[in-house]
Amino acid sequence: MRIASVVHQESRRIAIHEQSDLWAVAPGPGDLGDYLDTGVPNSAGDDWPRVAAAELTFLAPLPRPRRNVLCLGLNYADHARESQQAKGKELELPEHPVVFTKATHTVIGPYADIPLDPKVTQQLDWEVELGVILRRGGRNIREADALEHVLGYTVVNDLSARDLQFRHKQFFLGKSVDGTCPMGPWITTADAVDDPHALALSCAVNGTVKQQSNTREMVFPIPEVIATLSRIMTLEAGDVLATGTPAGVGFARTPPEFLQHGDTVTCEIEGLGALRNRVVAP
Repeated sequence: MRIASVVHQESRRIAIHEQSDLWAVAPGPGDLGDYLDTGVPNSAGDDWPRVAAAELTFLAPLPRPRRNVLCLGLNYADHARESQQAKGKELELPEHPVVFTKATHTVIGPYADIPLDPKVTQQLDWEVELGVILRRGGRNIREADALEHVLGYTVVNDLSARDLQFRHKQFFLGKSVDGTCPMGPWITTADAVDDPHALALSCAVNGTVKQQSNTREMVFPIPEVIATLSRIMTLEAGDVLATGTPAGVGFARTPPEFLQHGDTVTCEIEGLGALRNRVVAP
């Protein structure tokens, strides 16, 4: 099942995909974040109007997550290699998950413009990632049980201001510039994804492919990540995990490449949909 947060008739609603471009839209207001405590519906009611996709504005599935997006760094071996080579270091894969966060105000919709303020960053970089949304949290979740906590999957572009990231010697500021986490276009529920570790993913800038890989290349698979996090902190329903990016990012290219005003970034994951966002400077 595909379930989305949309704007319909000037009101935020949830919508469930039915067929072709037809969506069933909830009669009452509220995005997916409003349903986390009461439970996300698993089907549309008879009183839900059926609406063509063109009549909807798609938001991020969780337009304002309750907590920071939990992100994995260096979780694809080829990206770890290119990152360390770009810094003149030998390849050393992490022995444990590298975790950082993006602030909630970074999240924007799947087709929204990406704001680029040259006074803030001149090195905005792309990163296609598989997003994991939890339907329930917990502590000390076993790896064998971890996927039972997953509501579904989505596409994330973990845009990164490399000059900020490297200047401040940590990830948070460079990852938390406003509007740098396009997400969506919907959640594909876990029961509709046979294997989240066998999905092709890619990123293109102005139609030129920059990243192309498969989620099977993750260093730390999703169950291990969930188990690791839950040993340290209480996970909650609605937590969003961005599971890392493969090789092909801009800063590691020769010469380095960064996004400019007018660029269009397309991030796509097999079976989950695509983000298409234009970079806009003031």
